[in-house]
Amino acid sequence: MHITAVKFTTKLQSVVDSSSVTPTLTASTLTASTLTASTLTASTLTASTLLHPLSLSDVSLRDSMANALRRLSKCGVAGFLPQVFSRHGPRTLPHLVCQKRNNSTSSKIKVDLDPSTGVAVMRMQSPPVNSLNLDLLTEFTTTLEKLELDKSCRGVIITSSLPKIFSAGLDILEMYQTSPEHCGEFWRAVQEMWLKLYGSKLTTIAAINGSSPAGGCLVSISCDYRVMADNPRYSIGLNETLLGIVAPYWFKDTMANTVGHRTTELALALGRLYSAPEALKIGLVDELVPEDQVVTTAAQTMGQWLAIDEHARQVTKAMMRKPTIDKLLSNREADVDNFVSFITQASVQKSLGMYLKMLKNRKG
Repeated sequence: MHITAVKFTTKLQSVVDSSSVTPTLTASTLTASTLTASTLTASTLTASTLLHPLSLSDVSLRDSMANALRRLSKCGVAGFLPQVFSRHGPRTLPHLVCQKRNNSTSSKIKVDLDPSTGVAVMRMQSPPVNSLNLDLLTEFTTTLEKLELDKSCRGVIITSSLPKIFSAGLDILEMYQTSPEHCGEFWRAVQEMWLKLYGSKLTTIAAINGSSPAGGCLVSISCDYRVMADNPRYSIGLNETLLGIVAPYWFKDTMANTVGHRTTELALALGRLYSAPEALKIGLVDELVPEDQVVTTAAQTMGQWLAIDEHARQVTKAMMRKPTIDKLLSNREADVDNFVSFITQASVQKSLGMYLKMLKNRKG
């Protein structure tokens, strides 16, 4: 079961049951009988086929909407949310959950979309280091889904609002001394983020304006192109083994598709973190620029990508990445089970605890 969709369905039910919620949701026009795993592929889900205005005042329509979203969750597809972007200029994307009036929520993702260029800048803003916890992962995925549904958006630049850090990777607190059920929920969110980003029909460019270890590196190499700040103090890599963790096969495959098998083998076995110049040398990033030019360079590069015929580019991307994506899609639950079994081992929990203690002492 897909955890993001389940959460969204729960939110939806609260909307149905509460008269104090603003009814601005939309629902799938697909009926429960037509929602199957085979029909709900990333390539077939579009705004025109899935979304249609719905009044929450009609009980039968509300029930149909809830049932449809429950079916979506079983198929591993995230909840689909309405388009909110302005067609008249850049606008910040609001938090993507159903909220009661006068109840503000701090967003971990900020999006500025310029419809005139078709380019959105998606900034992670979760201090202190953009750790990929369950909330950030869920918002990351739903934000990207919304951008794909917006017809004015053709490309996304992913960067950080925080100085010196792109993302510190997966939040260890989501895996340390938590229940197996929570670990499974967290891992499904990691899977969904990667599937959505690596297989996105949009052009995706990582503007890496700081260090990007572990899960931060995964986000970066899941994009189509990587521009990194030319600062030798910044590092990037899949360093999981240094924490006593093994990077899963789809982390490995993503990196191998980027830098080759032997370089990946050495990097994963030794938990290597590469400086920006080293990362450029092995092809882990595509370009180094001064720190204050990372986003602007990414925007200029985006123009080159968007000049290519969109259909041809999308088909080529799918051809290159589909085998890697299909490998996880066909083994998602087994991957979750393997992760939970591994991460809850006493020896692994001990390693995570030692690492957290080291971080605490370092801060002190």
